Amino acid sequence: MYPQTTRTTASRSRDRMSYDRTATHAVLDEAYDCALGFTVDGEPRVLPTLHVRIGDTLYLHGSTGSRPLLAARADGLPVCVAVTLLDGLVYGRSQFHHSANYRSVIAHGIAHLVTDPAEKADVLTALVEKAGTGRAADSRPANRRELAETAVLALPLVEVSLRTRTGQVRDDPADLDLPHWAGVVPLRLTPGLPEPDAAVTAPLPGYLRPNHSPWHEPAVLRGAHVLLEPLDVSHTDELYAATAEAEVWRHLSRPLPTGPEQVRDVIVAALTEQQRGDRVAWVQRCAVTGAVVGTTSYYGISSERRSVAIGHTMLGRSWWRTGINTEAKLLLLTRAFDELGAVRVVWHTDIRNERSQRSLERLGARREGVLRMDRQRPDGSWRDAVQYSMIIDEWPKAQVSLRERLRAQATSPR
Repeated sequence: MYPQTTRTTASRSRDRMSYDRTATHAVLDEAYDCALGFTVDGEPRVLPTLHVRIGDTLYLHGSTGSRPLLAARADGLPVCVAVTLLDGLVYGRSQFHHSANYRSVIAHGIAHLVTDPAEKADVLTALVEKAGTGRAADSRPANRRELAETAVLALPLVEVSLRTRTGQVRDDPADLDLPHWAGVVPLRLTPGLPEPDAAVTAPLPGYLRPNHSPWHEPAVLRGAHVLLEPLDVSHTDELYAATAEAEVWRHLSRPLPTGPEQVRDVIVAALTEQQRGDRVAWVQRCAVTGAVVGTTSYYGISSERRSVAIGHTMLGRSWWRTGINTEAKLLLLTRAFDELGAVRVVWHTDIRNERSQRSLERLGARREGVLRMDRQRPDGSWRDAVQYSMIIDEWPKAQVSLRERLRAQATSPR
């Protein structure tokens, strides 16, 4: 527990105060920014900054030319730091009882400039790691000039308090019958889809991928003909080059792209669905040449029902009637049934796409019915979708059939 002082003792709503060390550290570690308060020539100043906690010291990032850091060089700088997490908006029946749910840490003390090179390096590494575990090893460390331009303040966590507000509305009893909606709107800080900088060719690192169950993990799947790896915007140019034919896009939900930027839009849409947990997207590579040749996905994912759909599949025309599509299906079905424990796999295809329907029937999938006016085609017409499925009892026979087809395709001329 942190000791109470005159500066950390609340004058009102004392039931919201806490001095618990573990709870305080949890808020400091979860939050990404803080406000640094200090005085300059008798006038108050507040600066937003980044922070990281190491043990019982709070470190604050800044520039060597900023006034608070210059002032901290000698005897240290008296500061007050506020770190807040907003957890919800509270709507009361009366305006007076509108409020917010939050967790807020206030720390007082004397901050000193970190001058030890080893300590400074450790703090800067910790700041980067806070952005993503593993990021420090996946980026260039600061050079001598950059270190000289960067300052770090150290504030011992001694005079600290945690204030929280949780729960529902606290309306007056006389207002409970008023005909107004009341309640809490939760707020959460959640990452969006990572947006790569221009000219980035490296795939999205694992620490930026959503933390889902194995059902939502785009695991790398390797075969003799095809390699399935997580789809990424870095695949844009290669994917456009491989699939830029009308026949490839004929039965897809988007028109034939006229340039790489439209393929990038397709990839971004897929990754946005993946971020929400609605899809797992792979790019298909030729295992022999390494060339990007197409895409495929899981969607309709339900670990509770142990069911998944396979679709959003496109393959460059040059790789049709090779072992790539057959082996990709084998890899996806093997992962679904043998690794994830699925009992049902589903496909949907345009009722006009007779080639796809014949392929699914050869695969061993059974036609279940037609979903009328399932979605709109790029030309504005409505697509009826034929639904196929395979259940776990049918998988052993289908697996043998797929392997036999792969052997036949490997020995026959294209």
